[in-house]
Amino acid sequence: MEIKLFTIGFTQKPAREFFTALKEVGVKRVVDVRLNNNSQLAGFSKKEDLAYFLKEIGGIDYVHVPELAPTQDILDAYKKHKGDWNLYERQFVELMARREIEKTIKPELLQQGCLLCSEHLPHHCHRRLVAEYLNAKWGGIETKHLV
Repeated sequence: MEIKLFTIGFTQKPAREFFTALKEVGVKRVVDVRLNNNSQLAGFSKKEDLAYFLKEIGGIDYVHVPELAPTQDILDAYKKHKGDWNLYERQFVELMARREIEKTIKPELLQQGCLLCSEHLPHHCHRRLVAEYLNAKWGGIETKHLV
């Protein structure tokens, strides 16, 4: 099964740019991979607001999947080590393997889906790691990062 998957971060994007980007590529479902989707810093992307805006503006479904987020311990260690990306990446990939996300997540969930996190760019964000991990396990995932 060929899966067309997108990723996006909400920071450094006004709402118009964010929702337009999702609509233009035909996203059917936003898969929220944040550990905490209710942060006051999230603006328009807080859980209930985001689900409403996605449906009303673009007819897009919303689902929060915290199993695709790092643990608080991993996030805290990343901050404590002043952003040691190699350590973070290794810990998060090990976490996905322990969770066996390739068995618990259904490929259909991601078809025309978009992984949502906060980081503006994907190169230092776990949404990229999720996409790469699942592609290594399943194959057939074509990922496009919306920036």
